[in-house]
Amino acid sequence: MATKQPSDPRPTARVGWNNRSQTVTMPLDFRFPESVREVFIRREGESVVLTPRPNDWSGFFASGLKASADFMVDAERLPVQERAF
Repeated sequence: MATKQPSDPRPTARVGWNNRSQTVTMPLDFRFPESVREVFIRREGESVVLTPRPNDWSGFFASGLKASADFMVDAERLPVQERAF
């Protein structure tokens, strides 16, 4: 008698192709709002992470985030390059 393997509880998405572009059809719970037109994409190990690209950066600038006082203190100051025009 064969035993049934427990199914993986993690949601999955279907991967396919549209012309020469790879596509991922995500479950409804993972889809971006309709206002999102572009995403940033990066790799973390074997994972691919998508992050919405903001249409408006005003929220970021209004957040008041500032670099610390010691930001780039140890950065090497390079000499000015002489160039002929």
